[in-house]
Formats: sequence, structure tokens, C-alpha cells
Amino acid sequence: MKKIELEIVALSHSITQTHSYAVVLGEVNGLRRLPIVIGGFEAQAIAVALERMQPSRPLTHDLMKNFMHAFNVELMEIIINDLQEGIFYSKLVCVSEHDTVEIDSRTSDALALAVRFGCPIYTFENILENAGILMEDEKNQKKSEIPILDTSGITARDLGKLTTQELEKLLSDVLEQEDYIRAIEIRDELKKRNK
Repeated sequence: MKKIELEIVALSHSITQTHSYAVVLGEVNGLRRLPIVIGGFEAQAIAVALERMQPSRPLTHDLMKNFMHAFNVELMEIIINDLQEGIFYSKLVCVSEHDTVEIDSRTSDALALAVRFGCPIYTFENILENAGILMEDEKNQKKSEIPILDTSGITARDLGKLTTQELEKLLSDVLEQEDYIRAIEIRDELKKRNK
């Protein structure tokens, strides 16, 4: 299978869910986004590396990087290789002087390491197809005839009452607000209807 390269385009705090964050991966040279819900600790670990902060003591992912360097192991890439029941699975592709090894990893940990090593992030078409969100090309974007919906206070139960057209408009609105957690809920409702 052909690998598709991704990059981290956003890290967002969810207003709708306490202690939830989303890391948003964007397709390199493409319009698709892959939002992944992660915990607060992992979000902090990614943010620290993205902002090039230097904590006084090494964080867990810094320790892992130091450990790998001490034993001449390099992280070459991470691959988000599976999606089961809303959970993403990843592999670390590590190379030493004599061997290449793939190690199972939580996706949030893999991303925290990828930022520290500066290595590429990949996934496959089927994962982007199932969990990705297509961002409209701003040049080709048409004005919608659906009125703007107030997204505050809309619960999961309310999503079931909206038409498909209203859901698509709502999805567009929450993506503009960068509320990726909400976007995941709306995308899931749309997928449920398409089955």
C-alpha cells in the first residue's frame, strides 16, 4: 500500500469535552485532515516539542529519545497503520546499525516522538478515507444556501435531528472554528447515515 505523508497542522483544546485535545494531521500537498483525540499529557508533550521548549528535566518522550540516541537507534518514520472502533494504531520504524525494527505504539506517543526526531508521519488511503475530513479548496468554495447554525449547545442527540445538509454545513462551521472534537462527532453522525 502507498503511504501518504501527513504533518501536524493544529493542536486544539476541546471546549465541549473537558481534558480532551485533538491533534490535527494534514495531508502534505492535499486538502484532507485527520483529527485524532488525545489526552492532556500527550498534548502537552507534543506542544512542548512543537514550541521547542526546554523543560528543566526531560519529559518521558525526551527520555525515550535520549535512550534511543544512547544506543544508536534512529526513529526513521511513524506510520498510522490501522483504525479500529475509532482507535488509531501506529508503528515506530526504528533503525540501528544492523537492523530495522517496527514497534507498536499509541498514536499520541508516536506523534510526540516524531516531533522530537523530526521524522515523517505516514498513513494509508483507507484510514484517511474512513476518518479524514476533506477541507474545501478556498478558491473553489461556493456560498451555501443553508443558514449558519449556532453550534453552541448542540448535543449528540441534537445531531440526529439535523438533516444531512445541515450536518454538512455544521461540519464546515466547526472546522472554521477549529473545534476538531466537535467535527469528529459530526463526521461520525454523517457516516452512520451513509451506512
